[in-house]
Amino acid sequence: MTEAQTTPRTGKRVLLAKPRGYCAGVDRAVQTVEEALKLYGAPIYVRKQIVHNKHVVQTLESQGAIFVEENEEVPEGSTVIFSAHGVAPEVYEQAKERSLKAIDATCPLVTKVHHEAKRFAAEDYDILLIGHEGHEEVIGTAGEAPAHIQLVDGPDSVDQVKVRDPEKVVWLSQTTLSVDETMETVARLKQRLPLLQSPPSDDICYATSNRQHVMKEIAPSCDVVIVVGSRNSSNSVRLVEVALDAGARAGHLVDFAHEIDDAWLEGANTVGVSSGASVPDELVMEVLQRLAGHGFTEVEEIITANERLTFSLPQELRRDMKAAAAARG
Repeated sequence: MTEAQTTPRTGKRVLLAKPRGYCAGVDRAVQTVEEALKLYGAPIYVRKQIVHNKHVVQTLESQGAIFVEENEEVPEGSTVIFSAHGVAPEVYEQAKERSLKAIDATCPLVTKVHHEAKRFAAEDYDILLIGHEGHEEVIGTAGEAPAHIQLVDGPDSVDQVKVRDPEKVVWLSQTTLSVDETMETVARLKQRLPLLQSPPSDDICYATSNRQHVMKEIAPSCDVVIVVGSRNSSNSVRLVEVALDAGARAGHLVDFAHEIDDAWLEGANTVGVSSGASVPDELVMEVLQRLAGHGFTEVEEIITANERLTFSLPQELRRDMKAAAAARG
């Protein structure tokens, strides 16, 4: 039981969402950088942000990780880790050309979408990729079959879709989208393309769906919802949108507790708190402390699912860790 839960009741309460925070793919990606630093020593280069969270990136930088935008910035022969969001095949080729030791920390659920894209492209389908233009995950997936994939950025872009054969078309999606908006996009696509096929299994990841589901449960009771997460984190931004759509009176995204504006809490009795899938729980605990300082001392955790999924570390890293352990022992 937290300190906040044992303090006298003030009538002000926090509804704390669970599941929240780290998903299995993020946990694996962050661990990959930490273990690589231990095994190979600093610096370790990471292409793009390993996950979309300011605090995580700053923490790893302090341990010796160097974040770069492209492989060209990595000295030849160095170790580079590819982020959880996935990369296009050409990025692997560039790494080979520079003799880089590449460790792929792509989330296995993103890799699944890449495999689907390759398979449908090999069967000569038109692939409609639902996602946000410019997002790293979308760039990586589209790079698997650029001649077959066209981006559909939400329901409003459905009218621009053109396909060669309406009987050979399938939709795939970015893993971190709003479930409801994606289904709305699919419904509109099906009005135009009745034979549109769906992916073999859901592309939106379990963690994104679960966090949105619990948010829908708590939002109608909330005067304010605070989501901990970074602005470039698609799933965190979606959580605020889901909260507002589900009936929260106001919703805000913050990286850190000190960003909470006191004015947001004026007149509020119930505050909802959640966090995106790349957010360590210590940041949520700091938000609860700040809210307790404003009288929000009663914390009720609302649980809609228990997540137990874990992913093993990338095989390149596991192989080297095993060899190092054997050499020591």
